Amino acid sequence: MEKGTNLTKYAVPIEKLHWTCPEEIFQFTCTDDIEPLKEFMGQERALDSINFGLAVERSGYNLFLTGLTGTGKGTTIKTCIEKFIAERKEEGIKYQLNDWCYVFNFSDPDKPRILNLSQGLGKTFSIHMEELLKKLKEEIPKNFGSEEYNKKKQEIMEKHQRRYQEAMNAMDKEAAEKNLMIQISQMGAVVAPLVEGKPMSREEFLSLPEEEREAIEAKRREMMKKVEDTYTHLRDLEKEIGEKMKEVDLKAGEIAISQPFEDLFKTYKEFPEVILFLKEAREYTLTKLDLFIQPLSPPQAPGFPSGPQGDPFIAYKVNFFVDNSSISGPPIIIEPNPNWFNMFGKIERRALMGTYMSDQTMIKPGAVQLANGGYLILNIRDVLLNPGVWEGLKRVIKTKEVRVEDPGEQFVFFTPQGMRPQPIPVSLKVVVMGDDYLYQQLSQYDEDFWEMFKVKADFDYQMPRSDENLKAFSCFIRTCCDSEKLLPFDRTGVTKIIEYAARAAGHQEKLSARFGPLKDLLVESDYWARHSQSTMVTGEHVEKAVKEKIHRLDLIAEHIRQMITEGTIMVDVEGAVVGQVNGLAVFDLGIFSFGRPSRITAKTFLGKRGVINIERESQLSGRIHDKGVLILSGFLGWKYAQDKPLSLTASICFEQSYSGVEGDSASSTELYAILSSLSDFPIRQGIAVTGSVNQKGEVQPIGGVNQKIEGFFDVCKAKGFTGEQGVMIPYQNVRNLMLREDVVKAVHEGQFHIYEVKTIDEGIEILTGIPAGEKQTDGAYPEDTVNYRVDKRLRELAEGLKGFYGSAFETV
Repeated sequence: MEKGTNLTKYAVPIEKLHWTCPEEIFQFTCTDDIEPLKEFMGQERALDSINFGLAVERSGYNLFLTGLTGTGKGTTIKTCIEKFIAERKEEGIKYQLNDWCYVFNFSDPDKPRILNLSQGLGKTFSIHMEELLKKLKEEIPKNFGSEEYNKKKQEIMEKHQRRYQEAMNAMDKEAAEKNLMIQISQMGAVVAPLVEGKPMSREEFLSLPEEEREAIEAKRREMMKKVEDTYTHLRDLEKEIGEKMKEVDLKAGEIAISQPFEDLFKTYKEFPEVILFLKEAREYTLTKLDLFIQPLSPPQAPGFPSGPQGDPFIAYKVNFFVDNSSISGPPIIIEPNPNWFNMFGKIERRALMGTYMSDQTMIKPGAVQLANGGYLILNIRDVLLNPGVWEGLKRVIKTKEVRVEDPGEQFVFFTPQGMRPQPIPVSLKVVVMGDDYLYQQLSQYDEDFWEMFKVKADFDYQMPRSDENLKAFSCFIRTCCDSEKLLPFDRTGVTKIIEYAARAAGHQEKLSARFGPLKDLLVESDYWARHSQSTMVTGEHVEKAVKEKIHRLDLIAEHIRQMITEGTIMVDVEGAVVGQVNGLAVFDLGIFSFGRPSRITAKTFLGKRGVINIERESQLSGRIHDKGVLILSGFLGWKYAQDKPLSLTASICFEQSYSGVEGDSASSTELYAILSSLSDFPIRQGIAVTGSVNQKGEVQPIGGVNQKIEGFFDVCKAKGFTGEQGVMIPYQNVRNLMLREDVVKAVHEGQFHIYEVKTIDEGIEILTGIPAGEKQTDGAYPEDTVNYRVDKRLRELAEGLKGFYGSAFETV
């Protein structure tokens, strides 16, 4: 570094390296002294959207909640719905819920009928039908076994037997008068002539004179006609007696069932659908009286073992499908596993005689039926991962009815015994939760999406660091202590949690709104407090929880640091090298990320290819990184090639990079390496660099600044501090600094440095210790500056290229 160069003007002040939460803002000793959080914090926009969506009771105004995991979408929407319902009740609005029952369809048994009953009546109706069946089983056999019933049947039978006997006697008398006899057998009636009171044999009949035989045959034919007429009369008589017996049975049955049914008619007179079902059940009962009179003994199929048979009284069984008797307001259903059956219900089946059978009692409800009249909360990713469910949900929203059907039918698969239960009309508010990417994809590619989810509620991942939110955060900690049975947090513990929230947000003026990870930190801090036998969670316990969590997750980071220390991964942290800079990258492992330095080198030489990105040429770089490299050519041309062509070839490489590079946060680093190579000024290896750059040479902010600084700090610590090491960051990222205490301490003691820069000129001065140099009125740069050396070298390259092509032309 050139003597006299003052870099303190670029140093970030100590107080800006880490925001410390002031303890004096909290007027309590521990969280037991404050009230739990009653309102949500930091999500005002999302809450306004939710309240709007709940209040607009129109078709299509369902809600789609977007936001990162852990921002409290599920808890918030459930609490908002409960609050909305409570406010409506206070306003005097009454919610009318219904019970739903599936019953037998007497006209088409494969299409069970749905009955809509007032809240609480579904269970009562089911019990009443059970009692009805019990009464029918008692009253019908009793009535059919009564003395009066048997007497009537006996009278009819006796009368029938007299008339039968009279007809038979008259036929026999007429046959005797004609000297004939009627013989009855299984083959029918035979009329035979008599001789001396005995049937005439065939030989005797043939021995008679022809005239006598003809006379006998004529009488026999006449008698046969009489027999047929008598048999016809007897069949009519049999039919008549059967009808009379049915009339007696029907009358007896009506007497037996009239009172039980009449009681139900009076009970459910305000429900036309129930009355219609009861009337059909009454008519059905009169046609199935034998079920109640004779014990059921179906024939046993040969070769099959005995087993359960179909219920003969299934028509009287009620499927209490949806029971809302125990809830006082609209149902709030959260379905964690929205497969087809859990969403839309299912039809169960049981095996019988080598096949499957089902009935109305085997229809089971899904989340849509259970949420009818209320709210259904789903995770959109789970919905989309289950085949057919998304289309089924859209169909429910569009048609306002839900059908219980086999999902196999949706995919043209064979399904046994296709029952078609009557669909249920539904009215519900659907709330789905997911990330913004899925929302955008559905908006773009699903033409029905906009018509069905008209309200979007965005959950922010951060909130302003206001005094109000700081106090609300302490109340949130109290709420978690109550719900998770945690030890109380003192003021130091609360401030450390809030500082962690600021670091998680990546901004000194913001707090993280991802309450899931924060709640995990509270639980882990409680563990370490109990482990130390403390009665209160302090800041030390919170710091211990953070360190232990990092220790559980940073195995890969530790291995990389070890490889750098051993020299396997080549990173210099002291000395100065031309065309070589330490860039910084963030490795994201999901719930844990860390920074690591990478050596970036640049070589410049005569040519016309411009800046060559070796990562791009080897297909190891992403599009954003490629864009950053292309910007370098624009900057070089704008700054140095106004009076001469840019006759340069510069190759840039991330050394020992084998897994690909993405992002433009190293574009300024690459530019510094090129400028060093052109100017031949060495770059201090103890200073790592991060930041992107535009074509005007302005350094732009990047992400992961804390992890990058701490990653290089850990490497320098492992290899030994020299007092000249540090990191150079864009000035816009100063507000994002929430560095570890050991880093802040090292900066305070002068072992480590954090510099902020606005332009490439400022950055190259820090790295080389040489002023960049401002362009003078004559267009030239001051001598012994970086820009002067770069401009001079580019001019030499341009002249060299011109001379080369000129001599080549003369040779030709």
